Amino acid sequence: PGSSYTNPMSKSNQVIVPDFLLDNLDGELNLSLNQKNVPDLQLNGTYLDLMKSYAVNKSKASRDQKEALSFMKQKLDSAKWFIDAIRQRQHTLMLTMSEIIKFQHDFFLDGDETKLRPMILKDIADRTGLDISTISRVSNSKYIQTHFGIYPLKYFFSEGMQTDTGEE
Repeated sequence: PGSSYTNPMSKSNQVIVPDFLLDNLDGELNLSLNQKNVPDLQLNGTYLDLMKSYAVNKSKASRDQKEALSFMKQKLDSAKWFIDAIRQRQHTLMLTMSEIIKFQHDFFLDGDETKLRPMILKDIADRTGLDISTISRVSNSKYIQTHFGIYPLKYFFSEGMQTDTGEE
């Protein structure tokens, strides 16, 4: 009976860390990204200062110093690109989740499942201006923590609805 606690692959033993946090403050919904395990990314000032000093004395620099300057510039450009990509990802995540919350606003106020509206990926793609595949990637394996529980984003999308007679 206790094997599920010792097996790391056991589904019952996995902890869900929500990607989004939604707070309801007197009827006002405040969305934020869960940044608890995300380090603050920034460029190291020492390398920036070193590059500036090399750039000022570029004419007097040796061949090794010029190669070092080129190497540092390449690495700093890569780091800037990476930081920008992370910021773009965060923006896309927030934009998508904000539109889901607007679409399903009544549900997010109190968690009443009867207030969920039929919603497909295309609805959010149209509202955000993003591609359907981007919305799919954003909503796949992501979770939101609300004041009434933690939900996978896929929960808010429906493939179809059934009528009382059982028709789709």
